[in-house]
Amino acid sequence: MARYTGPKSKIARKFREPIFGADKALEKKNYPPGQHGAAKKRAKQSEYAVQLQEKQKAKYTYGILEKQFARTFERASRSHGITGEVLLQLIESRLDNVVYRMGIAPSRRGARQLVSHAHINVNGHVVNIASYTLKPGDVVSVREKSKSLEVIVNSLSGSVNKYPWLDFDRSAMSGKFISRPERSQIPENIKEQLIVELYSK
Repeated sequence: MARYTGPKSKIARKFREPIFGADKALEKKNYPPGQHGAAKKRAKQSEYAVQLQEKQKAKYTYGILEKQFARTFERASRSHGITGEVLLQLIESRLDNVVYRMGIAPSRRGARQLVSHAHINVNGHVVNIASYTLKPGDVVSVREKSKSLEVIVNSLSGSVNKYPWLDFDRSAMSGKFISRPERSQIPENIKEQLIVELYSK
């Protein structure tokens, strides 16, 4: 499965945000990468460049490549509701993202690996497609044989954020996808309207 495998700190510095989680390199060098670093004068970005950068940030944050992101936007644009909000709701409904949000994996990249290696069940059946879109009421759980995996145990032993659209039982390693989240409930710093404007050109 295609995915971004390049340097994460470089991307985080590009956007000046810890989009892959806590990053010591970003803390030390909170300026864009490049030969001249902080000393380089940046030209004023065009409207297109700002919109493109916001789309790139969303793609890197959620670990989605261009073709799949474009397909998700197309689905969002055909749905009822505000296109930008629906786009984020569809992305948040992906199985790999929900596994990450539930705390089963420490990162979205780790969650994607757990899903693709068939460690995750949806409604009692193994689903190994990271982009699988969950529906309200779907139950996501760790396979019985996988509950002793060190990566899962370690992830769940840490502090787990709680989200109102998810109901997770840590001891059972099982949770329910209650509903698609409201925009105000999604913590990512993404200006989705800029993405809509980019695709509308």
